[in-house]
Amino acid sequence: MKILIVHQYFNTPQSGGPLRSYYLACGLKSHGFQVEIITSHNGKSSQTREIEGFKVYYLPVFYDNSLGFAGRINAFIRFAWLAYKKARQIDAIDLCYAISTPLTVGWVAKRLKARRDIPFVFEVGDLWPEAPIQMGVIRKPFVINLLRRFEKSIYREASRVVALSPGIKQGILKNYPECQVSTIPNISDCGFYHQEQKDPALETKFGVKHKLVVTYFGAAGIANHLEYLLEAARYAGQHHHSLSFLIVAQGSELARLQKLSAKYGLDNLSFLKYQNRQGLKEVLNVTDAVYVSYAAVPVLSTGSPNKFFDGLAAGKLMIVNFKGWLKDITEQHKIGFYVDPQKPQMLSELLQPLVSDREQLHLAQANARRLAETFFSRNLSVKKLVKLLTPEESEPTKVPEVYNLTV
Repeated sequence: MKILIVHQYFNTPQSGGPLRSYYLACGLKSHGFQVEIITSHNGKSSQTREIEGFKVYYLPVFYDNSLGFAGRINAFIRFAWLAYKKARQIDAIDLCYAISTPLTVGWVAKRLKARRDIPFVFEVGDLWPEAPIQMGVIRKPFVINLLRRFEKSIYREASRVVALSPGIKQGILKNYPECQVSTIPNISDCGFYHQEQKDPALETKFGVKHKLVVTYFGAAGIANHLEYLLEAARYAGQHHHSLSFLIVAQGSELARLQKLSAKYGLDNLSFLKYQNRQGLKEVLNVTDAVYVSYAAVPVLSTGSPNKFFDGLAAGKLMIVNFKGWLKDITEQHKIGFYVDPQKPQMLSELLQPLVSDREQLHLAQANARRLAETFFSRNLSVKKLVKLLTPEESEPTKVPEVYNLTV
């Protein structure tokens, strides 16, 4: 079977960033699928590369987290149009696997179905446009109505929908109960990340020797509201001097957050440059706890953030500041705790006992690694996808699903 994956933000381990589509492509290739990918890059011309045995078509569509709303919409539309033009040149496609966000990749899949009778599976990583609507980014009624109609047409024409969390699945079925929706959460790369002893040289490099280290890595956007973490670090600096905080991020809010940190005089918090996977592995070596942050917007709690699953694979205590399925998993499996983002003192007060009680910390970290291996490994995720794409050929084996415990 030849599968065309359309994903505007495809990354490789060398480039850094979320790697889900890379993992899935590699897994499908290893199971005998022929895979080609259409994505974008910030270059000035189209490129074609051979990566891990599959072709990747890079289209020249500039995108950066610092872009405003109009700039992002322009990038989404441009990519959709160029991706469709490229897809028309690819022969013998059996299935299109369209990965959102943005929602506009669904237009590419819809056009291929209409013009060439190619079925498509639509993967949903965020409930879009619900997320920007709840965040107040999209306000005009006629735009909201247009986007909802577009969303509806994609879900109804997709052969199947893949949701990255049970909350996303519930959100889709609430509005479109006729959809065939499967849940395949994000992936923990248990082959690359490991639970390991801290390297003293790396502790010195990052300036965190003899500290209990909390790290945030990923996007620094409005949706992440990292002001919460800065306020927590501010409180810790006044009361709990054994804690240290690292932020490894890029995005539209980064410069403002750095200025705010300087204003607060946070000598217990450092901003590190954005890392590729190997660089992030070094940061995680000196990390005790991974902080996962969202703004207080209900729809965001349905997400499946990559940082959570990387933190599990690396065997880190997990801290979440939002309610939902990941809070449930965190508490039920004793891998960390929830902190109320409106109570900045809560984070350091919950962490401080672990400074002296390292056994409790190590138990939570071991639980995190075990959870990653049992429920979120690369092999398991690919197995779920292969079973979904070829139900008539797959063995009728039961796949463990941790999120059944949360709904």
